[in-house]
Amino acid sequence: MSLLPHRALRALDRFHAARPWDHNAHFHRWILRRLPERVGSALDVGCGSGDLARLLAGRAERVHGIDADPEITARARQLTPAAAPVTYAAADALTGLGDRSYDVITCVAVVHHLPFTRALETFRDRLAPGGTLVIVGVAREQTPTDHLLGVASIPLNIVMALLKNRGRTAPRPVSMTARTRPADLTFTEIGRVARAVLPGVRLRRRLFWRYTLVWRRR
Repeated sequence: MSLLPHRALRALDRFHAARPWDHNAHFHRWILRRLPERVGSALDVGCGSGDLARLLAGRAERVHGIDADPEITARARQLTPAAAPVTYAAADALTGLGDRSYDVITCVAVVHHLPFTRALETFRDRLAPGGTLVIVGVAREQTPTDHLLGVASIPLNIVMALLKNRGRTAPRPVSMTARTRPADLTFTEIGRVARAVLPGVRLRRRLFWRYTLVWRRR
C-alpha cells in the first residue's frame, strides 16, 4: 500500500521535472489586483529573477528588489530593461532594507525562509501609512482542510503544467532556480502570529500549496 503512493509521487516528480511551471508567478497577477493603480514606491522582498519587480514597475514610480542571492540578483538586472524604474540589491531581507518606507511591499514564497515574527515586524515598520503588504507564502500541512487543498491541487497542477508548456517538455525557468526549503509553521500558527503583529490582516489558504496575506497600514 505504501509502495504505490511512492511510485505515484516519483511519477509526478518526473512529469513536473519535464514540464515545470512557476507556481509563484501564477500569483503575480493576483497580487497586482490587490494594489492601487498607481503608487510611489514598491519593494519586492526575495525578488529572484525580477519577474514580479518588473510587473510592479507598471504600477510604481520606483521599484526596489532585494534578494540574498547575488547571482540571481545579477540575473534580474540583466533581464530588466535599462529604462525600467527598477533597482536591485543583494542583501539580507531583514537587515538590508535601510530606513526607507514603501507604499507597497510584496514577498512571494520567501517568508518561510525567515524568522516569521521578525519578518512581519520588519515589513510593517517599512510600510508607509496607507501602504499595502502582500505575502504569498508556504505553510506546513496539518489540518484536514490543508490536506484536502493539497490533494485537489494535484490534478490541477498536472493540467496547468500541460497548458503552460503546451504539452511539451521544457527547461526549468530562471525564476525556479532559487533554493527551496519546506515550511516550518502551519497555517494556524501563521495566522496567530500575523494577527498579533498586523491587526486586521486578511489570510486565506490557496490552491497549489500556498496561502495569501494582505494587510493595509492605516
